[in-house]
Amino acid sequence: MDGVAGAGAGFALIVVLFILLIIVGAAFVGGCGGFGGYGGYI
Repeated sequence: MDGVAGAGAGFALIVVLFILLIIVGAAFVGGCGGFGGYGGYI
């Protein structure tokens, strides 16, 4: 069970980092690094 929990936690961490990367990238593309730009990007 510990192995499964560890794998799940590792996967969740990767997903969170990936989402943050997308948000930051979208912010830079949409408004040179501002969340106002991110809102415009959506």
